[in-house]
Amino acid sequence: MSRTNIAVECFANKVTKEIIKNSLLIQKGYDVMMEDLNTDIAETPCEVVYQEDRVKLKHYLPETIKSKTPLLIVYALINRETMLDLQPERSVIQAMLSHGQEVYMIDWGYPGRKDRYLTIDDHVNWYMDDMVNFIQKRHGLEKINLMGICMGGTFSVMYAALHPDKIKNLVTTVTPTNFDTDKGFLHLWTRQMHPDKLVSTGGNLAGDIMNMGFLLMNPARLMMDKYVGFMDNMANKTFVENFIRMEKWIFDSPDVPGETFKQFITDCYQQNLLIQSKMKLNGNVVDLKNISMPLLNIYAKFDHLVPPEAAKFLTARVGSQDVEDLCLNTGHIGIYVSSKYQKEFTPKIVNWLSQREKPQTEISHLSSLRNEEKAIKRA
Repeated sequence: MSRTNIAVECFANKVTKEIIKNSLLIQKGYDVMMEDLNTDIAETPCEVVYQEDRVKLKHYLPETIKSKTPLLIVYALINRETMLDLQPERSVIQAMLSHGQEVYMIDWGYPGRKDRYLTIDDHVNWYMDDMVNFIQKRHGLEKINLMGICMGGTFSVMYAALHPDKIKNLVTTVTPTNFDTDKGFLHLWTRQMHPDKLVSTGGNLAGDIMNMGFLLMNPARLMMDKYVGFMDNMANKTFVENFIRMEKWIFDSPDVPGETFKQFITDCYQQNLLIQSKMKLNGNVVDLKNISMPLLNIYAKFDHLVPPEAAKFLTARVGSQDVEDLCLNTGHIGIYVSSKYQKEFTPKIVNWLSQREKPQTEISHLSSLRNEEKAIKRA
């Protein structure tokens, strides 16, 4: 047999083996997808305890409360807060509860056309402030803990700077605060963006448009590789269920109120006002030096949306002396869904907060002193 024939036969045998292998894989994958799959997300029991317009406040209560100060989590307006409760075995919310942390979380809902004129100020000093006030009153506390995620973290930084008397501890995760960087396509694209034209044309910015933009930042990985990976693992029921959960979350994209989007792009991405303490909400300067409470700033080394250069300078600009940076070797979403970093992320936050927990008696004592001061002033 000639060398050519031997080569052709080897190639044919290899192709035949691959065809048989893939045929068996497809058959197993078909069998898996014909089963009853559990692809529900956000299954941790909660109660909506407060609502204004489309915005809801969810309350998650652990079996045993170990922290006397509740934590309010503020997610971004982009995508949904269900990311924190995506998979039963990889749920930030469930992990928080297992550590005895009482959690509140804002659900921004789905903005309609009537919301197109809402600004960042409306979200920070109206919705967020009303919900902080509700939690304070409900628990009889002067201060609560605040945790912000991505754009929600940026809002939380603004809130803490404008209302430092209401926040006990601040946690920011993958939070953009310095927008003057060439790292990541998002920062380059937004410099040339005309948000006023987008807003005047469509009112709110459509979630589908944002999703397409995010996918185009890394099309090979986000639009091709992951589906190749799905084909390789389609016979694994757990993998298929988690894959579908993630797809549900990715394509559940609410619109962003037009004026909020316009202001966020102009004031933050294009003028970088926040990190310079030059940004204004309703005429009030967001001075980062007013952030005097303890600050834990967590970001991701391989984040393509909020690279370290966009997040790591915050601790140097605030007024607090109790600050800490933590960089995890993962990506923007990996912080919340990676089984590896779930073991580090949530325990770090809970332990950090518990180390700064004051006894309830001390808080009550401070409240009494504050009331006495108010009574003296009124007299």
